[in-house]
Amino acid sequence: MRPPTMSGHCLLAPIPESSSDYLLPKDVKLAVLGAGRVGKSAMIVRFLTKRFIGDYEPNTGKLYSRLVYVEGDQLSLQIQDTPGGIQVQDNLTQVVDSLSKCVQWAEGFLLVYSITDYDSYQSIRPLYQHIRKVHPDSRAPVIIVGNKGDLLHARQVQTHDGIQLANELGSLFLEISTSENYEDVCDVFQHLCKEVSKLHSISGERRRASIIPRPRSPNMQDLKRRFKQALSSKVKAPSAVG
Repeated sequence: MRPPTMSGHCLLAPIPESSSDYLLPKDVKLAVLGAGRVGKSAMIVRFLTKRFIGDYEPNTGKLYSRLVYVEGDQLSLQIQDTPGGIQVQDNLTQVVDSLSKCVQWAEGFLLVYSITDYDSYQSIRPLYQHIRKVHPDSRAPVIIVGNKGDLLHARQVQTHDGIQLANELGSLFLEISTSENYEDVCDVFQHLCKEVSKLHSISGERRRASIIPRPRSPNMQDLKRRFKQALSSKVKAPSAVG
């Protein structure tokens, strides 16, 4: 499956200074995970700036913040870039503490591999399993992305491999070229923003339903006062007769 096309409905702007008359947008927290050199940083920068930068120094994790308009909804978007130091042994992921904390923090996830690196493809399943371990309710949305789709001459992972993995894990899948197609990059991030926003709406409705206040008469205090007065008069009546 691939997310529906939404490229024409996204605008980006810096997050403005807060003011008393400004309605704060919804917070959306995303994390981009994957092995090293698969293009995670390039994807994020491409989405936020429309520019493609091919070479990056190995990152230790950078947080990007922008105000985003997705189909008319105003969102305060935070995207956590993550280090690529992930080792896969016997289908288990050795996850560093900082990456584990990132998974706990985020509400939606992009799992990125390069079609030119089969090892990066193999890291996706353990990453997904770790996300579901941290978020056992299985509601946190996950999209699997096969990046560097323009490098067909160096392909090591076939498209059907990505589709099969996504179907097994119950996730969306998209094969893209960050360098050549901004629209596909934008569609991936927009769709993930929408899925997280849906979770916010569901959680908000459940929270409101769970804290419905107990009905209370607006005159309750007055009734209590009058009851005390009536009770006091009954206690005093026998002594007045004697």
